[in-house]
Amino acid sequence: MLSRKTAVLAAFCLLGTSLTHAADKPTDPQIAHIAYTAGTIDIEAAQQAVKMSKNENVVGFAKDMVRDHEAVNKQALDLVKKLKVTPEDNDTSRALAEAASAERSKLSKLDGAAFDKAYVENEVAYHKQVNEALETLLIPSASNAELKSLLETGLKIFQGHQQHAEQVAAELK
Repeated sequence: MLSRKTAVLAAFCLLGTSLTHAADKPTDPQIAHIAYTAGTIDIEAAQQAVKMSKNENVVGFAKDMVRDHEAVNKQALDLVKKLKVTPEDNDTSRALAEAASAERSKLSKLDGAAFDKAYVENEVAYHKQVNEALETLLIPSASNAELKSLLETGLKIFQGHQQHAEQVAAELK
């Protein structure tokens, strides 16, 4: 249990949130809500980048984030409808949403290269955190095989996102 608690806290520490409730094993409805919230957060951040950035690589990356996270969120919604499960709002998803709102606010005050650098660095950190949470807590905690499979597929996609973000970050230096 201690390793799960440590992993969750480490996974979300850059968001500046206190996620003590996430240390407990989440239920499938809570996992569904956390995963959907994490996807929505990245969609909103990417939409902000598409509007604010003039860097072709940053905009291209952001458009990829919108496309991929919308697709995964649609699959998640389809699955919860099929399973007749209602995603359950929880302290973790609320804390993630609050931290993301603060980050978007911070980014909105930047422009040009400063915005691009901050956005992409946040994307690298965010994907590392989400991937770690998927690997160490969400996937192992999922009871339903279809939910677990969707999370595993999402993890593969998001690992690619992390690599792409790292590549774009290296190009911005």
